[in-house]
Amino acid sequence: MRFASLGSGSRGNALLVEEGATCLLVDCGFSARETGRRLARLGKRPEELTAILITHEHSDHIGGMEVMARRHHLPVWMSHGTWLAGSYAHLPRVERFDSHQPFAIDGLRIEPFPVPHDAREPCQFLFDNGRCRLGLLTDCGSVTPHVQAKLDGCDALLLESNHDSGMLRDGPYPPLLKQRVAGHLGHLSNDQAAAFLRRMDVSALRHVVAMHLSEQNNTPQRARASLAAALGCEEHWIAVADQAHGLEWRSI
Repeated sequence: MRFASLGSGSRGNALLVEEGATCLLVDCGFSARETGRRLARLGKRPEELTAILITHEHSDHIGGMEVMARRHHLPVWMSHGTWLAGSYAHLPRVERFDSHQPFAIDGLRIEPFPVPHDAREPCQFLFDNGRCRLGLLTDCGSVTPHVQAKLDGCDALLLESNHDSGMLRDGPYPPLLKQRVAGHLGHLSNDQAAAFLRRMDVSALRHVVAMHLSEQNNTPQRARASLAAALGCEEHWIAVADQAHGLEWRSI
């Protein structure tokens, strides 16, 4: 299994997860043209995608979904709640999943799990090919015991480190937006992400990628330092998927 990020942040999110001939686009928050450009940078074409898998209905995760799905005849997988939050009947094919039940797309097993976030039924995912497991956790205001149970022992983890609490507190956002971001249904801070790493089973962990960093309220250096301190590793071992360039392919 391998994975790469087309870009991660409040201006657009998209992730590739590939196993054999199966290549999933997880979220599609960039325009179709920009998505194609970023795919090409990673050596992929839209025609090589198997499906689009959606975490939730916020625009930075579905902004280009409709055009991509219709233009390239891609099935779109989403939770029942995400389906109810929008109008998707015109898409070529929609598959709805139960956020507590695993399902498969070709040879890749996908285990969704609900997360605290201010959307209708937001989910994150564990990808399993029978040999290794990739965990995705972004757009989550707090880590529940259920979330930790799903991600314990994974081989690679894409983990939200959205903001530095001090930078958010003293930064330019209006008070209500600061409350939303830092709230139970908002986004994980560097400290929250680090605390989660200290609690979880990291015995099999080979990759950690900091995701969804705020361009106003965080820096890659702060995110890396927090996560590296939690794991007791060198800061350079922590990767960062940024907004402009995402993350190059990594294999598990």
